Amino acid sequence: MSAARPRDVIEVTGLKLRAVIGIFDFERDRRQDVTIGFKITTDTRKAASTDDIACALDYKTVTKRVIDLVEGSSDFLIEKLIERIARTILAEPLAEQVEVTLEKPGALRHASSVGITIVRTASDFPASDFPADDSTA
Repeated sequence: MSAARPRDVIEVTGLKLRAVIGIFDFERDRRQDVTIGFKITTDTRKAASTDDIACALDYKTVTKRVIDLVEGSSDFLIEKLIERIARTILAEPLAEQVEVTLEKPGALRHASSVGITIVRTASDFPASDFPADDSTA
């Protein structure tokens, strides 16, 4: 029996951004705080053995893509926005799976925040959502 492949995880936590999000009129004309975190499952062994950034998942670039997406969004539901975040992260060829958490502070009276966490792989989205990787050709 062969040993299971390691489950390496890159984690970004506490990303505080502002987005137009919500279903009520008063939510549509202003940006609201959202807090985002994500865990990307990837294989870090090649990057570790070569010490070469070209072999690593570039979490800085992925995070910038998430920031651009969220700050430019105007979704009604956090469910829609979090799916878009997951799809954006999984467009990175080295990302095998992602767990994304999105919280909307102050959304409910008497609660510090409301949040949702999803887990997705690229197979959860149409192949057309991701560009072809020509580097292996």
